[in-house]
Amino acid sequence: MATMPDPNSTSLSEFILLGFSAFPRLQPLFFPLFLLMYLSTLLGNLLIMATVGLQRGLHTPMYLFLCTLSLSELLYTVAIIPRMLADLLAARHAIALPACACQMFFSFSFGFTHSFLLTVMGYDRYVAICHPLRYSALMGLRGCACLLGCSWAGGFLMGLVVTAAIFHLHFCGPNRIRHFFCHVPPLLKLACGHGVQPVARAVGLVCIAALLGCCLLILLSYASILGTILRMPSAEGRRKAFSTCASHLTVVVVHYGFASVIYLKPRGPPALEGDTLMGITYTVLTPFLSPIIFSLRNKELKAAMKKTFLHKFSPRHM
Repeated sequence: MATMPDPNSTSLSEFILLGFSAFPRLQPLFFPLFLLMYLSTLLGNLLIMATVGLQRGLHTPMYLFLCTLSLSELLYTVAIIPRMLADLLAARHAIALPACACQMFFSFSFGFTHSFLLTVMGYDRYVAICHPLRYSALMGLRGCACLLGCSWAGGFLMGLVVTAAIFHLHFCGPNRIRHFFCHVPPLLKLACGHGVQPVARAVGLVCIAALLGCCLLILLSYASILGTILRMPSAEGRRKAFSTCASHLTVVVVHYGFASVIYLKPRGPPALEGDTLMGITYTVLTPFLSPIIFSLRNKELKAAMKKTFLHKFSPRHM
């Protein structure tokens, strides 16, 4: 429960990130493992963006959205993982209050932008499969720009609302955050005053409503897609339609599966080990898996990557 602010207490100027202190013996192993996964995430997303940019055959709305999704995921990891890696090597894990607020703002902004872009990609597949004759009209340059602009604006609005609500509260100690980055639930435990519970409920409601809203729209899109595919007379047509959705649907399941664990988990006694391990799933593991899934499950993208990079650096082209 939140405590009443002490009139004699002073506001905190910094926080201590406890994070991986629950695993002191594993920290030397965590650093190279997470560094390798982070570099793989950066490389995978950069390869996707470079491939889409260099291959004119991929200059379509679907791959434009994929390229933007890779950018949002790359920026999301940049907002969290470098600081986490530095703390694994540092003796003192202090973060100033303004830096903590910036990290929360950018992580939430890019995280929700990612969710909105996944929703937009589901809509793109819905139009392409269920309304192919209207695809050019609905997914033209203006339509794509509007969908992308709304996704980024919505993500940054979510980041601004959540960060402003949390850092409007009074933090009067202790200053130890039971996490490896500035996340909402552990910060709320450090706040005091009458406004903590209303803010906690409002922030939770906004985040859950946004995630469930995106998830519902994706489910509706795929319900319509499934109905259309099952009515196709050609087995080859059904296979091709399924293949264009496979990578996106896999990433959606991974993304919302881990997000549901975080936001919909039942309340219980706080456990630093559990919070840290769950945090790793959506800050390190999910971004690491996404470019791999898109590269392996999307045959057209996979072929374009080979054409762009492997052929260019093969001995015959040296």
